Order: sequence, then C-alpha cells, then structure tokens
Amino acid sequence: MLPKLEVIEMTRALAAHAGARQEAVARNVANADTPGYRAADLPGFAAAYRGTGDTQMRATRAGHLGSGGQSVTLAARALTAEAAPNGNTVSLEQEMVRAAEVRQQHDMALSIYTSLSGVLRSSLGRR
Repeated sequence: MLPKLEVIEMTRALAAHAGARQEAVARNVANADTPGYRAADLPGFAAAYRGTGDTQMRATRAGHLGSGGQSVTLAARALTAEAAPNGNTVSLEQEMVRAAEVRQQHDMALSIYTSLSGVLRSSLGRR
C-alpha cells in the first residue's frame, strides 16, 4: 500500500478549486447583461479546504483526500456589490481581476505538482 501524500491531494484540490472558481467567473461574465443577475464567487481555498467557510468541501467516499477528505463541490455565494439600474451586480473589471487570481492559483497548483513529481522521481532514482 502506498503512503498517502496529503500535499499531493491538497495540490489536486487547489487545482480543482481554481477550476470551479473559473466556472463562477465565466458564469458572471456570461450574465453581465442579464437583468437582475447577482454576481457570485466561491470562498477562498484555505477556508474551503479547512471547512471553515459557509460552504465547505465534502468527502465523496471514505478516505477521500486523507482523513475525512473533501471534494470540490462548492456552492458559489452571492457577492455584495452595487447593482446597476437593471439590478445586475456583475462588474467586468472585478471579474477580470478574479480571472487573473484564478489563473495564478491554477499555475501555483501546477508548479507544486510538477516540483513534487520531480522529487518523487528523484527519490525513486528515475530522474
């Protein structure tokens, strides 16, 4: 049985969180002109991973992501923002900032995973 490497699972969860957050940003941008649409975003990764946010990652099966584990089935929460005259709260400028944050989050997860993969290969003598 292989030992569990929680850092790899956490990195996978970080990438999945970035993907889910990108979906929320894309949905907001797609509905930028929809009357009454309320912009939404996910809680930060740290809060979601630890389960301290108002929505938390949940295990989908026993042993998923180590002890108790989590899945990335997070519900987006409405953002508080000034509404346009048509009731829409999407700010395209804010969505572009969020998109850049999400890209950085995903790039960080990929970099960590790549580094860990190299360390594991070196430890096995398969460089």
